[in-house]
Amino acid sequence: MEKKKITSYRDLEVYGRSYKACLIAIQQIVPELPDSEKFDLKDQLSRSSKAIPRLIAEGFAKKHQKAGFQKYLDDVMAESNETQLSACQSKDIYPKFVDINICDQLISEYDIISKQLYRLREAWSKFSKPSTINHIPNPQP
Repeated sequence: MEKKKITSYRDLEVYGRSYKACLIAIQQIVPELPDSEKFDLKDQLSRSSKAIPRLIAEGFAKKHQKAGFQKYLDDVMAESNETQLSACQSKDIYPKFVDINICDQLISEYDIISKQLYRLREAWSKFSKPSTINHIPNPQP
């Protein structure tokens, strides 16, 4: 299988997958939760699911900094785990409000996303800067 060159955060499969999962969470789970969860579970699921693709995009801008991008990937992994947990809580606490199958699909999707993020982080740990020019000739007077 031919690997696609990554020139943008949009080229990362985990970005696309997390963006689609975010839409499912925001459109199909959050609105179904009771109003009593407005400032808790609704808010948390909304914020954490939106944060994942945002942090991937923001972190990718620092791809030239090994530690910079890895810090973002750590944060993204935490948000992914948090989103997965919120989906679990949604189905377990409010099975009469939310679609259990959608929650289960989302939980599985965030499991895959977390694994992809882990593999991306591991691959980035092998990051090496492209060779640089060691000698720059002095300009002629």
